Amino acid sequence: MTQSQSIQSIAAEKQFDTVIVGAGSAGLVSALALAEAGKRVIVLEKMAKPGGNSIRASSGMNAAKTVVQEHAGIKDTYESFFEDTYRGGGRKNDVDMLRYFTSHAAEAVDWLKEHGIVLDDLTLTGGMSVKRAHRPSSTPAIGGYLIHHLVDDLAQKQVPILCQTKVVNIMRMESGDFQLIAENQAGDRQTLRSATVILATGGFSASQDLIGHYRPDLLHYRTTNQPGATGDGLRLAQQLGAQLIDMAEVQVHPTVYQDSARTFLIGETVRGEGAILVNHQGSRFVNELATRKEVTAAINAQSPANAFLIFNQSLINRVVAVQFYDQIGLVTHGATFAELANQLKIPKAALDTTMATWQTVVHQQHDAEFGRTTGLVDDFATGPFAAIPVAPAVHYTMGGVKVNVETQVLDDQQQPIAGLYAAGETVGGLHGNNRLGGNSIAETVVFGLAAARQIENYQA
Repeated sequence: MTQSQSIQSIAAEKQFDTVIVGAGSAGLVSALALAEAGKRVIVLEKMAKPGGNSIRASSGMNAAKTVVQEHAGIKDTYESFFEDTYRGGGRKNDVDMLRYFTSHAAEAVDWLKEHGIVLDDLTLTGGMSVKRAHRPSSTPAIGGYLIHHLVDDLAQKQVPILCQTKVVNIMRMESGDFQLIAENQAGDRQTLRSATVILATGGFSASQDLIGHYRPDLLHYRTTNQPGATGDGLRLAQQLGAQLIDMAEVQVHPTVYQDSARTFLIGETVRGEGAILVNHQGSRFVNELATRKEVTAAINAQSPANAFLIFNQSLINRVVAVQFYDQIGLVTHGATFAELANQLKIPKAALDTTMATWQTVVHQQHDAEFGRTTGLVDDFATGPFAAIPVAPAVHYTMGGVKVNVETQVLDDQQQPIAGLYAAGETVGGLHGNNRLGGNSIAETVVFGLAAARQIENYQA
């Protein structure tokens, strides 16, 4: 079997050990691990290309007690990672899942390295007490790098990824196996059977129906998500009696470029490397590295409800992601703060005062006004200077299918649905009421591997 197969061409080989629905990071990681264990796997993806939202990920992959941190002289612990994430999630996280997640992320980073996916750089994301977001030093963002490597590895293993192929129905057969009906763009259907299924279809940030049902107050927001993030896995899981949890917990990301037809998420890497936020009055108004929930609320309280990320050429030079933003025209430049203020149409004197105060904050390593304690790394005393206009947008859905630590999908009686697993943003509970930057990619790898390991030993 090859990745270029059509839905019709699998008719003679439609019995699999595992069918994986969704070709984002969680699905691809699971597929690769299962293929290496000798399992017969197929990945079904409704969009034209693999990647899902994962391919858009920018900041990194959080993990504690890694070799990369050790080499950088960063002391970290699983407990600190747990506490940062638990606090960031409003202490509403599923504690068992969170314990597993924070204690297995370093192992997941090692697994990626074994597969040629090297995350050798570190940055800081909002809500984290130390640098633990791992990212590649060789490329602008983690998402494309990760997905392209996984797809290449699966091609070498001859694992088929059928794109433009949507699962429209799933049911349990008398034998105990699953029967899935998959449909391509032409409306051609094929029935597949498997002993196990992994649902890895992502969240529902791009579904006006589901956002309207669970969070109608957010319908006026744009989204950072790709159009396929419509909650398909939730519907399929419910066909088998699955429980959904935390469905009203929807994250709005505070820093999204929206002056174009497509939105561009400006990752926390920029703030983690020192950038600040100013409003249209030229003033700071928040700890830029507070949680996404807190920064979003602060931006929404401004008039108008958007802001500018302010930084300099030095930051651009050291952050590859910002070089990408610059290349595609998202960055405004000014030789001086006065010139930058003129470009942004904000008060020059106010911006000068704000930046002078910021220099004092960095020199003293103390932010008396807003309490920022991390990312105080650049006083921006040297130009030229730069800015990116940002505003909040719907970004991530913390709710989803209820699973246990073994990634088994649970029914309303808290009992596992035999043979049914879920991983990634399809799952609810891990993040509580707010996800911290860098935890999404980490979740996909940690629990993608966990699902594969469970299936390796699965007996119906």
